[in-house]
Amino acid sequence: MKVLHFYKTYYPDSFGGIEQVIYQLASGSTQLGVESTVLALSPNPIEKTITVGGHTVHRCHSDIKLASTDFSLSAFKRFSELAKDADIVHYHFPWPFMDLVHFATRHKKPTIVTYHSDIVKQKKLLRLYQPLMNQFLQSVDAIVATSPNYQATSDVLQKYQSKVHLITYGLDRDLYPAPSADKLNYWRNELGDKFFLFVGVLRYYKGLHILLDALSLGDLPTVIIGSGPIEDELKVKARELGLKNVKFLGRVSDEDKIAITTLSYAVVFPSHLRSEAFGISLLEGAMFGKPMISSEIGTGTSYINSNQETGIVVPPSSPNDLHNAMTYIWNSPDIAEQMGVQAAKRFGKLFTSDLMCEGYKNLYQKVIDDKKRSL
Repeated sequence: MKVLHFYKTYYPDSFGGIEQVIYQLASGSTQLGVESTVLALSPNPIEKTITVGGHTVHRCHSDIKLASTDFSLSAFKRFSELAKDADIVHYHFPWPFMDLVHFATRHKKPTIVTYHSDIVKQKKLLRLYQPLMNQFLQSVDAIVATSPNYQATSDVLQKYQSKVHLITYGLDRDLYPAPSADKLNYWRNELGDKFFLFVGVLRYYKGLHILLDALSLGDLPTVIIGSGPIEDELKVKARELGLKNVKFLGRVSDEDKIAITTLSYAVVFPSHLRSEAFGISLLEGAMFGKPMISSEIGTGTSYINSNQETGIVVPPSSPNDLHNAMTYIWNSPDIAEQMGVQAAKRFGKLFTSDLMCEGYKNLYQKVIDDKKRSL
């Protein structure tokens, strides 16, 4: 079975949560007889075709970006060529340019779309895009919701319940590098033995300004991994608040990230808007058995982090509540340890790569078979 994934960006150009999901799915499905190919855009694709994690990645030049949407003229032809060789096309929503390519190429292959997130920020542009979006979602053969929480709270998904399937994200710990003893010792010397950890791209919806305000009420040691559009703004805010125990590490290697995660005391994930549909780095925290603190925004974050079981879920945009949760976890090591144990158990029950890959393989086959019968 040959699957073509289509998304706006991919490794090695970007390292976001959706890219991680595609990587995990493409790598993990191989043993199930699924051959995955990824088509993505790149700002400077010196090599048009590369191999990542055992699967082929085709890259088209990103010609222009409008309202966070990349466009590429060459992608129309490349997508059409690759779709001819695929048994099924797997789209990753949202990306309006993807909808245009879908209709322009008229490839007639079976299609599924993973609905990663509602469009939250660009509300005015959403009104313009909505007719195309609705036509696109109506035209695909199946839509995947990534958590029961998001499926229940997304107004868009409610319109297409007859074709919505639930498959949660999953991770394979074996795909992560094991940090060396030297690496662990290095970061232990740099960061200490007890600290909160945030990992992610530094974007507006991650709630890091709320985290900094919470830390101004009690400057607990906190490490922030990641870079992004608001990085400088956050560093200025931390200085203005006089925070002494916050460390911005920027982007680090996978081995460094895993070493720091291993050493961390707990994961804090203050995303406050529905743009945070799931939270892969939060899920990584659960995989490594860390207690978690997150906000209730009606998305997959509260499916990963079960309140008072695997961690604490607080109201969004509330520095006081976030501060109180962090202080409670900090001062309750026995409870924190038990929450971490429960987090690892919940991960093993619901969020493994094997479960995700099996779910998608079964859905691929169902959609392909249904398409054949309809023809």
